Amino acid sequence: MDVDLLKPGVMLASIIYAVIGVVVLWVSFAIIDKITPYKLWDEIVEKKNLALAVVVGAMFIAIGLIVAAAIHG
Repeated sequence: MDVDLLKPGVMLASIIYAVIGVVVLWVSFAIIDKITPYKLWDEIVEKKNLALAVVVGAMFIAIGLIVAAAIHG
């Protein structure tokens, strides 16, 4: 285990990047929800649209990979 990972600055940076990643995921979901002709959350939860849930899950994975690549450099 590398001792540098336990330094407060590194841990704080990790927490900040995690928060930024969650915010980017949330904002991207809100944008996609606005540009679609129906409410994604209502369609997934109330109408049990499994196909849409899979697409939204894939969107979250893709955006997560993009954010991780941007943070990692």
